[in-house]
Amino acid sequence: MGIEFVFSGFVKVVDPYGTGLKLQEYFEVFAGDLPQLSTFFHFFADNSLAASFFFCSLELILGVALLFNFKMKITSWVVLLLMVFFTFLTFYSAYFNKVTDCGCFGDFLKLKPWVSFYKDVISLIFILIIFSYRRKFGKSEIGTPMVLISTIFAFGIGIYGIRYLPLVDFLPYAVGKSIPEQMKRPEIKPIISYVFVDKSNNKNVESKEFLLDTVRYKYSSSEVLNQEDLMPKITDFSLTDTSGNDVTSLAFEGKKLLIILKKKKDLIDLNFDELNSFAKNASKNGISPLILTSMPSEDFQNLKNSKKIKYDVFTTDEKVLKTIARTNPCLVVLNEGRVVGKWTINNIPSIEKVNNLITDK
Repeated sequence: MGIEFVFSGFVKVVDPYGTGLKLQEYFEVFAGDLPQLSTFFHFFADNSLAASFFFCSLELILGVALLFNFKMKITSWVVLLLMVFFTFLTFYSAYFNKVTDCGCFGDFLKLKPWVSFYKDVISLIFILIIFSYRRKFGKSEIGTPMVLISTIFAFGIGIYGIRYLPLVDFLPYAVGKSIPEQMKRPEIKPIISYVFVDKSNNKNVESKEFLLDTVRYKYSSSEVLNQEDLMPKITDFSLTDTSGNDVTSLAFEGKKLLIILKKKKDLIDLNFDELNSFAKNASKNGISPLILTSMPSEDFQNLKNSKKIKYDVFTTDEKVLKTIARTNPCLVVLNEGRVVGKWTINNIPSIEKVNNLITDK
């Protein structure tokens, strides 16, 4: 259980923004389903990033505490309560089909709602065993320093992910990945399960092959078992110009600097001088700057004027921008559609570094 908590906590705390989006989705669902508590859940939805940082860090720290028998009387209580909470969330998600991915392992591994719930039930059984023996665990001499180290580690990578970008990126827009290649359908053969009715006894028969004996069998239905594997990794990336034309292919031509601007409220107090200077230098070096935003036209126009933004703007779906960029703003350099670098406004690179990355790729 300690290993599971450490692993689960790590793959989420490296990307607290992504886990925050999932928590926000849960809180908004609860606010809608329980209107009498909507104020309470909306508060947590508005502060989902802070909640994500706390829960993910706590999960990793508790995992280390379990591994090194740190204050097991207290640790077992906290682990039990946390696991009961997670089990409730996954059950609610599965039973009411409200949230299609629980986010148990962040973006590293996607689990279907019922699979997530069954996993949590099994984990809860083991935690109940640990809880029942909580008074019999011996005292660990290295428990305190290991928990302290894990706390510093968890807080460190979480803060880094919030201020900069995830230390480890599990998303399809990670550095080194090609966007256009991931928009293609994989060359995988579909696995189909056929259901026939046996006319001799009127019972259903499942088969991986289509039965040609129409005298004995009557076709009933079929299902593609590996439907998700047949889908492209990226299905919703697109660029639309101010005239409403789809110009997605423009992003994959030559060298591009995508300047991603999401919500206006996060950008009002930021100084854009360094970003504008970087975009100007990139343009001089053959890297064409493109603004990607999901903001309403009026909001962006006001921001453009106040921040002296001079480059072409394109509209992209807000959900896609949240997947590409965990910070706001975010800079992404593409070379023929392949991501060669991603930065935030807090660590804008030199143009020489960008040129070297493009050359290396």
